[in-house]
Amino acid sequence: MSLLMDVRDLRVRYAMPRTALFAKRIGLEAVRGVSFAIERGQALGIVGESGSGKTTAAMASIRLTKAEGGEVLFEGDDLLQLDAAAMRQRRRDIQLIFQDPYSSLNPRSRVADIVREPLDLMGIGPPAERVERVQELFALVGLRQDQLNLFPHQFSGGQRQRVSIARALATKPMLLVCDEPVSALDVAIQAQILNLLAELKGQQGLSYLFISHDLGVVRHICDEVAVMYLGKIVESGPTAELFRQPRHPYTQAILAAAPSLTRRRSRGNVRPLKIAGDPPSPIDPPAGCAFTDRCPKAMERCRLEAPARVADGSRTLACHFP
Repeated sequence: MSLLMDVRDLRVRYAMPRTALFAKRIGLEAVRGVSFAIERGQALGIVGESGSGKTTAAMASIRLTKAEGGEVLFEGDDLLQLDAAAMRQRRRDIQLIFQDPYSSLNPRSRVADIVREPLDLMGIGPPAERVERVQELFALVGLRQDQLNLFPHQFSGGQRQRVSIARALATKPMLLVCDEPVSALDVAIQAQILNLLAELKGQQGLSYLFISHDLGVVRHICDEVAVMYLGKIVESGPTAELFRQPRHPYTQAILAAAPSLTRRRSRGNVRPLKIAGDPPSPIDPPAGCAFTDRCPKAMERCRLEAPARVADGSRTLACHFP
């Protein structure tokens, strides 16, 4: 395998409204120096609580949110430095599956036109081939040919998400960014869509950047996992290894709290931790470790010194006392 995307020190900052006419403008640090890599044919899952910055990091890495700094190398090209025309060409290789299939499809368009739209916008292939491509995509995602001329409201939620997946695959991308793609669906339908994504990954050689708060979903489909907390990655590593033996206190806590996981307490596993309270404000992040006030293992060093993210075998950790 070879490297497809390499994100280095990505930063996103939102300017907040002034509280008074001459007051200093403050910023919200949504993503604070995030780095990760995606191999060809592999899936990376980014997990964390709401507000941790996982979706913002993903959107900034594909230039749907403006980044303040960092590098996003895609096949060696820094996406953050490409001009509009070059980035438009790169859009063929990077597509997005949205969270809500009910609002991401145009209700006034027939689904065949929705799936065909990326081909028309990017001028891919002659018109006759585009029609054939849409029919091929419908078969690929498990939809029938007699459904081509229906409207989105005539489909169930799971079928709409299949339409969204077909649309994302139209340009034959190398990377799919999946932003909570099954969170709006019933549990039984979630399993069908996840199985479809897993099959497509093997058949089409796709890479995924998978954003989710559901750890059971991430364990099912992702090869690597990165855990985010207050705009930073605190632990990352191979999925099976990280789920078997989480080393960061925050990772231990969210795994213990996940209702979709039934973890065996085998010998060598760390004892799960429980956390209370809310994360600190991203407007004024603490000088030390952002998890200090919620961590039962915190020491004075944690309050004073932010832990660096360091490699430890196949894992990376940002913790003074893992």
